[in-house]
Amino acid sequence: MNAAEQANSIQVATKIATVVRLFKAEFPDLRADLSPWTSDPETRELLDPESADLGFHLPGVSRRFQCRSLLVQIRFHRDIETQDTRVIGVEVAGFDHRGKQWTLSTIHNWSFVGAAAPDSDVGEKLKDCCRQVFRVFNNFSE
Repeated sequence: MNAAEQANSIQVATKIATVVRLFKAEFPDLRADLSPWTSDPETRELLDPESADLGFHLPGVSRRFQCRSLLVQIRFHRDIETQDTRVIGVEVAGFDHRGKQWTLSTIHNWSFVGAAAPDSDVGEKLKDCCRQVFRVFNNFSE
């Protein structure tokens, strides 16, 4: 689901804004998109209501990223009794004009899968951003 739609409380909106700042702090050239999905019925049918999806766009195709755009999907679990929302996983996918080039999933083994992968330094920064997403939403402290 588009992150803009998930920002239904000040707490969630603040956390989503923090995630945007985290990614932009690591990658200043990124342009954030809080509504990466179109609102047509076919797309709406495929969306996960237990996620917040953000798009990030680079100024052009990046050899270091091996893509032009990133889709970040933050997957939630909501406790019905406490109404507490916790992140259970983050998935990042890199896209260019040919489609999806790679995926990084924290649910599996935190490795890049696909036709291409970002440079190792970019990959490590993306993994660090994912770790920070868990801290933001799950109130982890170090």
